[in-house]
Amino acid sequence: MDSETILEDEKSSLTMAEAVETIKQLRKVFNIVRLIDVRECQVVDIEADCKRQEGKCYEFWGKKQRCVDCVCSRVLVDKQQKSKYEAYDKALYQVVAKYLVIDGKTYVLEMITKVNSNNAVINPTTDTKAGEYYSHYSDLLYVDALTQVYNRRFYEELMKNSTRTAGVAMLDIDDFKPYNDVYGHDVGDSALRTVARVAKECLKSSDYVIRYGGDELVLVLPDISASEFASTLKQICNKVHESIIGGYQHLTLSVSIGGVLMKDETVAEALQRADKFMYQAKLRKNIVITEFSSNEGGILNNEKKRNVLIVDDSEMNRFLLKEILKDEYNIIEAENGLEAMNIMREEEESISLMLLDIVMPVMNGFEVLQQMNNTHLIDKVPVIVISGDESVGSIRKAYEMRATDYINRPFDTGIVQRRVLNAVLLYAKQKTLMSLLKEQYEEKEKTSHIMIDILSHIVEFRNKESGTHVRNINKLTRMMLEHLMQKTTRYKLSYADAAMITNASTLHDIGKIAISDEILNKPGKLTKEEFDTMKTHTTIGAKMLEDLDMYQDEPFMKYAYEIARWHHERYDGNGYPDGLFGEQIPISAQVVSLADVYDALTSKRVYKPAFTHEKAVEMIIGGECGQFNPLLLQCFLEIKDDIQVMMQEN
Repeated sequence: MDSETILEDEKSSLTMAEAVETIKQLRKVFNIVRLIDVRECQVVDIEADCKRQEGKCYEFWGKKQRCVDCVCSRVLVDKQQKSKYEAYDKALYQVVAKYLVIDGKTYVLEMITKVNSNNAVINPTTDTKAGEYYSHYSDLLYVDALTQVYNRRFYEELMKNSTRTAGVAMLDIDDFKPYNDVYGHDVGDSALRTVARVAKECLKSSDYVIRYGGDELVLVLPDISASEFASTLKQICNKVHESIIGGYQHLTLSVSIGGVLMKDETVAEALQRADKFMYQAKLRKNIVITEFSSNEGGILNNEKKRNVLIVDDSEMNRFLLKEILKDEYNIIEAENGLEAMNIMREEEESISLMLLDIVMPVMNGFEVLQQMNNTHLIDKVPVIVISGDESVGSIRKAYEMRATDYINRPFDTGIVQRRVLNAVLLYAKQKTLMSLLKEQYEEKEKTSHIMIDILSHIVEFRNKESGTHVRNINKLTRMMLEHLMQKTTRYKLSYADAAMITNASTLHDIGKIAISDEILNKPGKLTKEEFDTMKTHTTIGAKMLEDLDMYQDEPFMKYAYEIARWHHERYDGNGYPDGLFGEQIPISAQVVSLADVYDALTSKRVYKPAFTHEKAVEMIIGGECGQFNPLLLQCFLEIKDDIQVMMQEN
């Protein structure tokens, strides 16, 4: 009897005696025939009434955990015969698996035969690459390349329709998109790998971690109790929060997890329920919520609920909305717009969302939106208008006044819950993104200040000027530019331009590096020849910057060049090195020139004492230090008191 006849004749439901006889016949055809208890990955002894043997089924293949493409698991789910190829110890095997019920208990019958030159689809001895492919094809099919956990294909083909007993959880990384947007995809990838690694470390080898999509992982934990399931999910949550993304120690990871136990359903059906709990968890972040962990929606810690302000003059309307949302949010009520605005002014930091009616006494909904726009509260708190007014005009006006959403009465409970959740999560992500951007900005500002101090030290170390000169120029330039931009649009300066000019001012005297110590630190008046040499620091500095070919297209380099070369030019044409006059001198160089003169006058030098603030202002306005742009002089006079305070603080 050949193998095909045996498999065709074999029934899927057998008595113990029939099973023993069938396996005896199959062993005449196949190299190895064994009965597998798939849930335990255990080989059982058919001749000893299906008692467990020592060792797991996958150990036959030299593996330490369940096969990624476990054919027995697929057979158990689909109840259909399946086969695969497996390479081991330089040989190729064909594995045929068949669903079997023996005396009412389910097993998988596994029949293994070594593929030889007579029946081989490939010849491993001559086609080693093909043999390697068969050995690792399951990884290519079912393992996510980035995280090294199972992928979505594995879920779709082998897991979603399974009806096993298991805990099923959906895990989502909190604020993943802002991390990607602010720090780049490399950091996002590192975060994903870190979370996947932690999840695998917290689970048993028989459990499954699946990258479901993007930053979401599905966890399937077979044959687990409710208490152990909740404890394991909480352990994952805590360990992720304690983990560090390599190279970004200041970044804090967290995940939101929703979990359920399967109840006569498929994994896909259980996952739909787990997904709802995960979205509840995302409202709080860094939390696990399950269907069974408490009477308060399954919250495993005492995270504070978000506050929602309901503004409506109808007590019944407020009651209906409160009943819909009270399980997930703390509800604050206001009977009219005026009362709502008073609450907002007191509690704006704690309000996550406003639900606003339009038609109300004292102050209507549109008046509330107007005030929120005027005071910029609309930037901090999202507003969903809920109204019985279905007119296009009212809806358009609400959106024009920056309402986040508009819901018509009568409303559907599910729609209200989902739209409220979407609005809260959207604004939470925006706040996180702004926080991350602020952090990045502050980090860059800190780096910029460090570079300014380093350059200050390098340049001033040689000419023995006070160590604050470059920093003073930097601050004076910023103050002058800010006031100039308020006063006129003549120079078409943006805030980005002002920031670059301020930072570029650091390089105004970079050319002094090439001037000898004898000239730089001469205590007396310079001779004509010495002064001519000193003046070359402008062209030397400009040439140093011009030689940095790789950066010539950067706006910062344009400003740095202008400042280094022309910060000693004067408005009347009597400056150096090029004798520019009036608006021929770039505004960047004009501002730094005035700042440089003021700081030089008020600082002690080897050749002079420091003048007072009042004397320095008098000398500059009186033209004793050369002529300056009249508009800049006006700005200088208007902020001279602020300049004095800044210099005293320095």
